Amino acid sequence: MTILYEWLQEAAKTNGNRQALVYRDNYLSWRGLLHRVNRRAQEFESMKITPGTWIGMMLGNVPDLITLALGISKVGCVIVPMDPLTNAREFDLIMETAPLRAVVTRPRGNNRSGTIYEDKEPDNEEPQIIRRRLQGTLLTCNLLPKPYKTPDYTSPASMVMFTSDSFGDPKGVIKTDENIIAATDNIIDTLSITQDSRILTAVPLSHSYGWDIGFLTMLRTGATMFLEEELSSRRIAKIIRDHKIDILPGTPEIYRELAKLPTAKAHQGDLPKFLSSGSQLSPEIVEDFTSKYETPILSCYHTTETSMISLDTTGKQSSSVGIPIKGIQTKITTATTTKPITGKKGTLWVKGDSVSETAISPDGHSNTAKNQIPIGKTDKQGWLRLGDLGKINKSGQITLLGREDDLVKVEGKRVNLDEIEGCLETFPKVRAAQVEVVSELKTNDVVVATVVIREKCAAEEIIDHCARNLSPHKVPRRIIFSDSI
Repeated sequence: MTILYEWLQEAAKTNGNRQALVYRDNYLSWRGLLHRVNRRAQEFESMKITPGTWIGMMLGNVPDLITLALGISKVGCVIVPMDPLTNAREFDLIMETAPLRAVVTRPRGNNRSGTIYEDKEPDNEEPQIIRRRLQGTLLTCNLLPKPYKTPDYTSPASMVMFTSDSFGDPKGVIKTDENIIAATDNIIDTLSITQDSRILTAVPLSHSYGWDIGFLTMLRTGATMFLEEELSSRRIAKIIRDHKIDILPGTPEIYRELAKLPTAKAHQGDLPKFLSSGSQLSPEIVEDFTSKYETPILSCYHTTETSMISLDTTGKQSSSVGIPIKGIQTKITTATTTKPITGKKGTLWVKGDSVSETAISPDGHSNTAKNQIPIGKTDKQGWLRLGDLGKINKSGQITLLGREDDLVKVEGKRVNLDEIEGCLETFPKVRAAQVEVVSELKTNDVVVATVVIREKCAAEEIIDHCARNLSPHKVPRRIIFSDSI
């Protein structure tokens, strides 16, 4: 068993019939959640799933994701949340990189990838994939053939969160129980979360921002988590209002849409902690939201490798992500030295017990000169080179100023623009392409592509091609035709 199931046992013992999880006006008590988790763990054991194996969950923000994760934890397996919107190419890279024993999906799963869901020919010597329907659900557990490779890491993994490496390809960040405990306790201490807290998690649990601040803190403290799969501003506003939400991990896009609602009203009750992370929080969003809800937005710096790094607790510095939280150290260096500098732009490094020291990614990925620590790796002193550029003033305030590599943030997710340009240029009617992310006051950050075409075609044709080959957040929203780039 891993630490998450231990936390569940303690929460169920302490809180009993108190609400643990609320989803669309239905709720599970802590005792009821424990009962469901135990049944799910028994089901995994009946499939001969053994401790230490990796189990993927390709689901959205639904209660089954929570019970599955905790059941996996009880069996002692490694939890691997996976974005259900992962495209076929990325999915295949994950399957090649991670030693998954099983993947749980909705009915027939994500058919965009043939790697896992393709039936084997009868005369093929390779073992077939075994599909089991999970009791009481429409979910399918896809048991994968063995043997499978084990990655080379020294500490026992408790869970793996996928993000993007410097090339835009999937990177699995390996987290130990020690990483999880440190990250969760840091967040709880920073946000003063208790068993009376009411947390709304509308950002995806398949990404560490929602997982860490929503699920882990709820489990550790016995708080109540309101789970929402539909990213609707009206729905989110109603939950906030009806249930007096006091913790909300959000994105600038969520707050922009909430501020547009004609029914927006000042928040009632104690001052909540509404966090924003994933991309730059503009002063216009802060002003619009604060004037309507009379509640500040707190800029947060959070990454998959580190969990929460810093927080602007004042809600007044939209250009800053605040100062490092308890348990986290940061420094800025030049590109060629490790000596810290103050007040100047440079490479950002992070150190702390919550920082993961190990990750798996496709072979051969390196974009760093010799004698330099690669992006996403730690040095001998435990300092992680994040790949972010920024500066730290004399008060310790961190300001982010872009990336060392070609990654940008779209909808809070890392994107390599070269990948999108490459996809565009595989379309037969496109000769060349150039992509950028455009920030607009009245809309979300969007991907815009400028293309030079070989023959006449409509923008819809190009967008449809990208939609078939890229994850939704990477698909260009606008196509600009040009004679040259």
